[in-house]
Amino acid sequence: MATAAAQPMPAQAVASYQRVEPGSINIPVADLSQIKAVKPEKVDQATEQWVSSFNKAIQSSDFNGLSDLFLPEAHWRDHLCLSWDCHTFNGPEKMKEFLKKECRLKSVAVDKSSEFRSPTVTVFDGQGKIPGIQTFLTTESDVGRGLGVARLVQQDSKLKAFSLFTSMRELKGHEEKVFGRRPEGVAHGGQPGRKNWQERRIADENFEDSEPTVLILGAGQGGLTPAARLKMLDVPTLIIDRNPRIGDNWRNRYHQLVLHDPVWYDHLPYVNFPPHWPIFTPKDKLAEFFETYAKLLELNVWTSTTIKESKWDPSKKRWTVVVERTKEPGVSETRILHPKHIIQATGHSGEKSFPSHIPGIKGFNGDRLCHSSEFSGAKMNGSGKRAIVVGCCNSGHDIAQDYYEKGYDVTMVQRSSTCVISSESILKIGLAGLYDETGPPVEDADVTFWSIPSSVLKSIQIDVTALQNKNDAKLLEGLEKAGFKLDQGPDRAGLFMKYFQRGGGYYIDVGASQLIIDGKIKIKQGQEIAEVQSNGLKFADGSELPADEIIFATGYKNMRTQARNIFGDELADQVKDVWGFDEEGEVRTMWRKTGHPGFWFFGGNLAMCRYWSRMIALQIKALEEGICEYSDR
Repeated sequence: MATAAAQPMPAQAVASYQRVEPGSINIPVADLSQIKAVKPEKVDQATEQWVSSFNKAIQSSDFNGLSDLFLPEAHWRDHLCLSWDCHTFNGPEKMKEFLKKECRLKSVAVDKSSEFRSPTVTVFDGQGKIPGIQTFLTTESDVGRGLGVARLVQQDSKLKAFSLFTSMRELKGHEEKVFGRRPEGVAHGGQPGRKNWQERRIADENFEDSEPTVLILGAGQGGLTPAARLKMLDVPTLIIDRNPRIGDNWRNRYHQLVLHDPVWYDHLPYVNFPPHWPIFTPKDKLAEFFETYAKLLELNVWTSTTIKESKWDPSKKRWTVVVERTKEPGVSETRILHPKHIIQATGHSGEKSFPSHIPGIKGFNGDRLCHSSEFSGAKMNGSGKRAIVVGCCNSGHDIAQDYYEKGYDVTMVQRSSTCVISSESILKIGLAGLYDETGPPVEDADVTFWSIPSSVLKSIQIDVTALQNKNDAKLLEGLEKAGFKLDQGPDRAGLFMKYFQRGGGYYIDVGASQLIIDGKIKIKQGQEIAEVQSNGLKFADGSELPADEIIFATGYKNMRTQARNIFGDELADQVKDVWGFDEEGEVRTMWRKTGHPGFWFFGGNLAMCRYWSRMIALQIKALEEGICEYSDR
């Protein structure tokens, strides 16, 4: 499982599908070819023996016992159990080096609370050549409890770890207020002037006599999920959003938008989608669910609210934030808040990436020219109208399909290449067995997925992508014949790794690919735009394309750019870049310390927000209770 040294990749020096976020790492593919293992015997007994030996090793002063318990190429991935950050250590020597500075982990135990969590024989690679035992673990550190996953292979009648994952799930003495810790909901007895639930709820939501400890900017999944986790940890939290309603960040997007991820992958913390819910969620239905979710969990949300001023006081370790809140048409108020933490949850990307530098872009005389985020939908009865969509990822395809269905003559401009996978392959191959109708509870699925070291995941995804391509062979062949340029993601590792490393560059096909194959959506491939003309586009090769409408589905900038606009240069210069892998294979800055105390970035798809909302909430709760300091490793 040896990996080559990770190297940053200059964006312009490599093919587009190999590009990463600037300054981030093209995580190397784990070499699994040299790992020899046999099918384990006496599974339960052998697992317990390994766990016992592991506990002795971490409780020793030198941790030397770890060398006998891990393969030389093994990984130990940790989320908040060993430190107040996320790390992946490759090889026993790096593990020991980190632990010798401080080992917060006290012990682990085999988790047999369900059949899925119990020790079982499976395979750890994408080709089924490395058999081993996978078991969930319960973990205990000096301050918390959690879950882990051990993957153990048998060599010479002895078990060694292929990979180990440890994570915190709760802080001792500060457990979530759920199940046996749920509130009473009523205070019996004679209490003159006692308020009922509705009165208390209004007072809480308006922060009439209190201040929020955490201020979250954005009421999409990136704002609602950490607010829900913080609510259960009794941390006063306020979400603000400039839109009039919760869910408008989805509701206001293009007319035909439907989630490309299936429902089993998209559940929110504490409240799953109901069993009748469609596999793919329409945007307006998701927006309605978000509103309901906020009400059910009693989240404090101020809509039609914007930040006017903000300043961090390092001596008091708190913010002063001036917000303007429109409570009803014509009625607004200004409030001064003093939160200790701000979470920017305005989407995992920042400002729209709009090519305003293209010559002539202000001189277009057609009906519409805008970024995809401003596209409300194609107009009805578009016969005789011509549309150009610049960009060939999910949004570009969806918008082009909308134009076609409304009767437009539509052309997509594909400047580089796109990774295309059918939704069928995602369901039946990519997510099958983990996120599907008969899969494990979604929390267990999340632990399983995030327990895989990134370099190992990349190796597995190469094989998964090959299987998906085989299933999609006819589709992919048709696209290539139509002049659509395909790629297989970084190192042929497909959609997941392209998303993690670059944040885009892919399309999950829900119908537009066949329209391209049939010539109903035309393709202009491999040419940069030289000029926007009054009636269309001119390309670098001299060709021209007339249009009545032009949509730039050209993505978004780094979240740091939006932080600069909202909070100023001082903060933006202090925080680190967001997204893409660091040297250890952990996603940079998102959900973790940003470099500026009291300021956090949060975003990602619904599945990421579900998992990482717990991690960011635990970090904030630990800071607020004095369990850790921001400077702690």
